[in-house]
Amino acid sequence: MSHAEDHEGTRRDFLYYATAGAGAVTAGAAIWPLVDQMNPSADVMALSSIRVDISGVEVGTQLTVKWLGKPVFIRRRTPEEIEAGRAVSVDDLTIDQGAQNANKPGADASDENRTLDEAGEWLVMVGVCTHLGCVPIGDGAGEFGGWFCPCHGSHYDTAGRIRKGPAPRNLDVPIAAFDGDELVLG
Repeated sequence: MSHAEDHEGTRRDFLYYATAGAGAVTAGAAIWPLVDQMNPSADVMALSSIRVDISGVEVGTQLTVKWLGKPVFIRRRTPEEIEAGRAVSVDDLTIDQGAQNANKPGADASDENRTLDEAGEWLVMVGVCTHLGCVPIGDGAGEFGGWFCPCHGSHYDTAGRIRKGPAPRNLDVPIAAFDGDELVLG
């Protein structure tokens, strides 16, 4: 093999690699806008996390805010509501069909795991009936003193757990945390 043939092979290999590299960069530049357009828009990102001033929420009242297009109930429960929620044995509850294999906040139906604080005073739930997406009526409505969905008769207790009716799951508990006098959702 002559020196000229060895040099020609190296030049040919370089041209192959350079062409393949340029093709990969061009393909990436063409595909990136298609992938990037699947990201959430700025208005959706702005709504994914909200701060709510809860300093004016009195004991026994509820504040409803809109988060990700859904109502969220922020309830400051009375000692009687806390006692009623904690007095119910988890074994006596309707089986939460969504909690059997769920790995998410609110999957455990005990009152202590559904409230935001250790004392059980603050309860934050997505205010959408898990049956067909209606908005339940609150402030002690229904047979269990919590929320009632008049559309199909789902009754939720003071911890937002389904107790009677066609709803398959408890009211969902979003990820939330306190930040001073504000509640941060998302």
